[in-house]
Amino acid sequence: MVNSTFEWRFISWSRSPPTLDTKKLREAADRALNIHLSPTPAKPDTQDGQVFTVVPGINTESVLTSLSETLASADALVSDLGFELEGSRRHVALGIQQLIELARLLANRALDDLETTG
Repeated sequence: MVNSTFEWRFISWSRSPPTLDTKKLREAADRALNIHLSPTPAKPDTQDGQVFTVVPGINTESVLTSLSETLASADALVSDLGFELEGSRRHVALGIQQLIELARLLANRALDDLETTG
């Protein structure tokens, strides 16, 4: 059997023990709990009235690929519409289609440039 000796030491206060400011302790505890349990949501990276946004941190190639696909869809929609119209309305729709196609060519060119440099 192991013989152990315990020594008890008592702290004697030369004056009265320090008093704790319970109000300050409560405020500190509330702040700590609020930080961990009720974090303030980050301000959205949007402007008032803005419905859609691009995900922050997305790479340029993904943005350009999505842009090219969106323009291809718009091109198909306006093309179908243009062939159902007649007269000046048809000319307007086909003019819009050409602008969309121009934007799509520019997006594809930017994608090609990224591939050659990256």
